[in-house]
Amino acid sequence: MAPGPGDSPGFLLWHATLRWQRDIAAALGPLDLTHVQFVLLACTWWLNSQGEHPNQLALARQAGTDVKMTSQVLRALETKGLIEREVDPSDTRAKRLRITGAGAELAPRAIAAVEAVDAEFFRPVPRDDTLALLRRLATAPEA
Repeated sequence: MAPGPGDSPGFLLWHATLRWQRDIAAALGPLDLTHVQFVLLACTWWLNSQGEHPNQLALARQAGTDVKMTSQVLRALETKGLIEREVDPSDTRAKRLRITGAGAELAPRAIAAVEAVDAEFFRPVPRDDTLALLRRLATAPEA
């Protein structure tokens, strides 16, 4: 018998990703965040907590997001009062990012919600195995 879609790693990864994304969206919905808003908010919060005030390009690199899309999503987060974008004194074309009080309150709650989804989603596989595989896939050299 010929192999079917269930024998294709890419097909299975696609379906696993879709299931994981639905679970994440369900957890973030009550917090009024999309998944990408969450990622950019959490990265900004984390970088700020490390004493960094990244510009949009640095945040996009940290998050692994497209720079133009990052700018659009940051505008939405700014409108929600979760981040502030300030002109960088050393480069007036760049905006430095700072989490607001509301953002600093929401980010840890959102992170906890996402981590709870991750813990349940990945529960069938030992944590060390999951992390090793995902790190390997995430850092594989591009062709």
